Amino acid sequence: MKIILLKDVRKVGKKDEVKEVSDGYARNFLIKNGYAVAYTEGSKKVLNRQMEEKQKREDELKEEALEIKKLLEETPVEFYLNTGKEGQVFGSVSSKNIVSELAKKDIKIEKRKVLLEQPITSLGTTRVKVDLYKNQVIGEIIVRVREKG
Repeated sequence: MKIILLKDVRKVGKKDEVKEVSDGYARNFLIKNGYAVAYTEGSKKVLNRQMEEKQKREDELKEEALEIKKLLEETPVEFYLNTGKEGQVFGSVSSKNIVSELAKKDIKIEKRKVLLEQPITSLGTTRVKVDLYKNQVIGEIIVRVREKG
């Protein structure tokens, strides 16, 4: 029996996939528990419409990520840290600091999307990568760390 999966089912398939399974398994487990629906012309049309809407949403998110990427490259972020006599920096700049500074400039990014392995602890300019859309759109933020004075 052909079915369309409504949820991910282990050892069967992922959501929205069309699979061939035994009649008993389909009726008594998958359809009964809401994991799948029977593959018919009506369900096929619904699936195709859902897939088109999903693709449209994904395209919109990608376009939005490209706009944010362009905005990030035009918007450097500056931080001022205390330094000692020999140029030793007290403190650091973390991804949380970067995200909060960008939020002040009306650019919303999740902290976990900032690809900063360890906090910035030196003066100067650093380019920090940001995953804006599923590893397909990677932006860069220019972070300038200067001496507080």
